[in-house]
Amino acid sequence: MTLFQAIVLGLVQGLTEFLPVSSSAHLALTPWFLGWQDPGLAFDVALHLGTLGAVLWYFRREWRELAAAAWRLVRTRSVAGEAERRVVLLVLGTIPAGVAGLLAKDAAETLFRAPALTASALIVMGTLLWAADRWAPATRALGTLTVRDALVIGAAQMFALIPGVSRSGSTITAARALGIDRQSAAVFSFLLSLPITTAATLVKVPEAIATTGVSAPLVAGVLAAAVSSWLAIAVLLRFVSRYSYGVFAAYRWVLGLAVFGLLALRDG
Repeated sequence: MTLFQAIVLGLVQGLTEFLPVSSSAHLALTPWFLGWQDPGLAFDVALHLGTLGAVLWYFRREWRELAAAAWRLVRTRSVAGEAERRVVLLVLGTIPAGVAGLLAKDAAETLFRAPALTASALIVMGTLLWAADRWAPATRALGTLTVRDALVIGAAQMFALIPGVSRSGSTITAARALGIDRQSAAVFSFLLSLPITTAATLVKVPEAIATTGVSAPLVAGVLAAAVSSWLAIAVLLRFVSRYSYGVFAAYRWVLGLAVFGLLALRDG
């Protein structure tokens, strides 16, 4: 992989990780569109080091509060406040995706990276996102999330193993279907990304380093992902405070149809 390719993939990863358009789909489709060699899932996950840095920095105040609350939970074994309750919800929301990741890790490397499946997931998930955002009320704030809500949103996150579904897309769609307002749905989705992404990087980053070493392309890709991820978080939170998620649903439809069209041309 060249330095240029790594930077492009890092920018793609960062810009699409927190937008509900599926970063995994874009990372799988970009080499396919451009005729590059697929760097593999290990490199893709390594880029998440950049997005982890971005979400930690952007929400640094919230993470400090949550870390302190987690320590209080360990010491007192009681949910005494909102911060402690949110820690519990994030833990519960992480469990389903963690189990799914362990059970389906082999399929994630092979079967799930097929372009036709990715295109189908883009279109189907885009439709679900549009429907949930169009018809579900937006009356519940972040502080109203319950244990049931966290489990439902966590269960939706399981399907993000399929490129095209989108981790942020699935969790935001589930939150909106539950009546969570647009900005709160995005914030909980972003916070929920940290545990599962951290676990994935701990498993896959050593694989990427073992394959290529701590190479200049790998470092450049991670840095590009960090900068573009921070930008994506800031833009999305401002955007959804005023507008709907409809534009992202439309983008998913167009991209999915474009993939099907290119597949037809290549097969023909």
